[in-house]
Amino acid sequence: MELPYLPADTTEVHVRDNQLTFVSPGWFDRLVSLKKVSLSGNPFHCDCRIQYLRDWLFKNKDIISEEPICSSPSSVAKKRISDLSDDYFSSCASESYTGGFFDTLLGVMLCCVIVLLLLSLRLAKASTYTLFIDERHSGFEADSLRSLKPKHRRRLHADSLNFVMELEKPRLNMELLPQVLDILHKKHNIKIKAT
Repeated sequence: MELPYLPADTTEVHVRDNQLTFVSPGWFDRLVSLKKVSLSGNPFHCDCRIQYLRDWLFKNKDIISEEPICSSPSSVAKKRISDLSDDYFSSCASESYTGGFFDTLLGVMLCCVIVLLLLSLRLAKASTYTLFIDERHSGFEADSLRSLKPKHRRRLHADSLNFVMELEKPRLNMELLPQVLDILHKKHNIKIKAT
C-alpha cells in the first residue's frame, strides 16, 4: 500500500498490481538513477495527493513502462494520471495549505533581522574608537589593551564622557607607548589622542 524506502542508486522500480493509492511527495526525487518504472495496475485515488506523481510522470515519460490510471474518484476513473490537467488540481493549493500568509510574514521578518545584523556588523567594522589619555594617565596598564569588550572598559564622569582604560595595575614603560599606539591604529583602527 506504500512504496518502501529504496537506495538512491536504484535503477528500476516495479510495483505493478499492488494496492498503491498515491505516492508520497518527493519519493522519486532522490532516485536519480532510475531507468525503468512500472506503476500500472494500482488503484490510484486521484485527489490532491496524486499531483506530485502526475508532475513526476509528466517529466519522466521516457522511463515509464505503462502509464498508471486513476481508479477513483468516478469523475476521472480510467484516466491516465499524467493526463490530469492543472485545472483539476487548482483547488488543491488552498485545501492543503493555508499558512502562506504567516510564512511570508515570517520570511520578511527574518530577512529584516538578517539585514539589520549585517548593517550593524558593517557599522561596527567601520567605526573608529578614539580614546583620550590625560597627562595624569601617561602610564597605563598593558592588560587593558588585550580586549575592547565593554566589560574591560569603564566610563569616567570627568570633563568628558569618553572611554578610558582602567589604571589599577603597574604602569608601562613610556618608551613602549608609541609602538602600542601604532599597533592599535593600524590593526584595530583605534586612534588614541593625548590631551
